[in-house]
Amino acid sequence: QVQLVESGGGLVQAGGSLRLSCAASGRAFSSYTMGWFRQAPGNEREFVAAKSWSGGRTYYADSVKGRFTISRDNAKNTLYLQMNSLKPEDTAVYYCAAERSGSYLRPEEYDYWGQGTQVTVSS
Repeated sequence: QVQLVESGGGLVQAGGSLRLSCAASGRAFSSYTMGWFRQAPGNEREFVAAKSWSGGRTYYADSVKGRFTISRDNAKNTLYLQMNSLKPEDTAVYYCAAERSGSYLRPEEYDYWGQGTQVTVSS
């Protein structure tokens, strides 16, 4: 079992920045692809970004490409999402997730989830 705990969410003005963190425990963090998803009220859970366990590859949704940066610190068992140039449409609960299947785009491909952290971007 892997436990994931997100933090760093909050209220920010449009154009501002936030850095989300996801602390992992319970299993070998470096063995997992780690991803960020978000979900706004009435919407399906949406892929945001992912970081592979090997090769240093990253993946981003088109909606956040160029604004968000995903990174991981395996020594600290922590995943990060640096969010810049935030827009009101980025408002959502952001979830950290982990998987070992080799896939990353769909929520159902992930085995472990955090409780989420609220990000609200005001206009």
